[in-house]
Amino acid sequence: MSPVPPPGAQRPLQIAILAFDEVEALDLAGPYEVFTTAARMAARMASEAGQPPPADSPAHWQVLCVGASRQPVRARAGMTLLPSHELAQCPHPDLLVVPGGVVDAALRSPATLAWVRSAAEHAQVTASVCTGAFILAAAGVLHDQTVTTHWEDVADLRRQYPALTVQEGVRWVDQGRLVTSAGISAGIDMSLHLVARLGSLALAERTARQMDYRWLRHPA
Repeated sequence: MSPVPPPGAQRPLQIAILAFDEVEALDLAGPYEVFTTAARMAARMASEAGQPPPADSPAHWQVLCVGASRQPVRARAGMTLLPSHELAQCPHPDLLVVPGGVVDAALRSPATLAWVRSAAEHAQVTASVCTGAFILAAAGVLHDQTVTTHWEDVADLRRQYPALTVQEGVRWVDQGRLVTSAGISAGIDMSLHLVARLGSLALAERTARQMDYRWLRHPA
């Protein structure tokens, strides 16, 4: 897969990660850690090279946690998360990440689905982790693509959205503008894959090393 072009001259990439009640905490926090660590490592790599990072460098990536409001979100198992932005005020992201968890409340929210649909229309890349694929499908972002989700939810995704080709036994599926992953740790692998696409392989490797994470860089 060839790298995605920069989002625009002299403009940092904006990455939005959706937060909602009953989100799987690591589905959200895993990608958040990957992209924020990647920005930190890009700045460090530029410093080591003795050069200031350009304005559109991964060192300036902006990672936003977006909720229906700025009120705390109760993640699955009780952890409380505080969104940095609310849907109505969040700029269109260049990369949209939709995590999974118990997605029933998100699926019942017309405002959430409308925002996801609009954000995906403008984003260079839209990605999901685990059951986040159900949110993308309900928002009309997924319709007939090849996708994946958590192994436990493959049958339900196939049944509810029969036009999708749902792959089983893979870490992620990259369809260019749409990338879907299996559960939890697969979302971290997918996020590192996106760092390699949007930044560089060297940056993704440096990020995984900084996280002490054994990156499975191949989807199958």
